[in-house]
Amino acid sequence: MSHLKPSVSQADHRAGPEDASVTLVEYGDYECPHCGRAYPIVKRVQQALEGQLRFVFRNFPLGEIHPHAVRTAEAAEAAAAQGKFWEMHDVLYENQRALEDTHLLEYAEQLALDVSRVRRELQDSTYADRVRADFRSGVRSGVNGTPTFFVNGERLDGPWDFEGLMNAIERARAGATRHA
Repeated sequence: MSHLKPSVSQADHRAGPEDASVTLVEYGDYECPHCGRAYPIVKRVQQALEGQLRFVFRNFPLGEIHPHAVRTAEAAEAAAAQGKFWEMHDVLYENQRALEDTHLLEYAEQLALDVSRVRRELQDSTYADRVRADFRSGVRSGVNGTPTFFVNGERLDGPWDFEGLMNAIERARAGATRHA
């Protein structure tokens, strides 16, 4: 079983309460069709466990097979710098078939971001180091494909459908309650 390295920190993109008994981490690629299928499942899990689950997303762009993966991860980071990571995250997954630079800038405009800043940051690869750091953490954690999930720091090797995620989260919650 693989363990998450490094642990979740303030540097991560987090949604949900900081003191949640369960943290779900996804290593994902915005162009990956499997991640696209996982996206609504994760949303459903978040809704089912609202206020009880912390969700973390880390970039794991598979650039050799997904030509827009690195660029879209950098666009999400550019949005994060303007306080709209989750909004861009959602837009990218909801528009997986439209990930050219022109689309990324359209999404930035839709989200009321400073589009010229996003354009400049994409041209300068401002967030390339951040994306690479996420990727390297995934490699250290044993990630070899996307999506890969960790529940309370332990890699989920079972199914990541709704039932699979909920079962893994429930097991982690029971374990957290026993150790509290």
